[in-house]
Amino acid sequence: HVQLVESGGGLVQTGGSLRLSCAASGDTYTMAWFRQAPGKEREGVAARDSERRTSYADSVKGRFTISRDDAKNTLYLQMNNQRVDDSAVYTCAAARTFTDMNRGNFGGRGPGTQVTVS
Repeated sequence: HVQLVESGGGLVQTGGSLRLSCAASGDTYTMAWFRQAPGKEREGVAARDSERRTSYADSVKGRFTISRDDAKNTLYLQMNNQRVDDSAVYTCAAARTFTDMNRGNFGGRGPGTQVTVS
């Protein structure tokens, strides 16, 4: 089981930027960011596997970038040109593969951090 803790959320104006961090303890392979807004289903935002392949939701392509510092075992999500509909609780998760991630077979998931775009 992997322990994950997110940070970096907050309030930002439309068009602004935030960078989220997710510190992991334990073995991690594929890591991803999800978000969930009130009354909406959880949405996969971006994912990155151990071979540095990445995947993004269409709604964030060109605006968000997922990256990872292997030495720090920390995942990042750089969010630029933010929109009101980016407001949500963002959580990070770890799984062995993209397939496991898509199926919700998580090895760990963080408590989340709130992002509000006004």
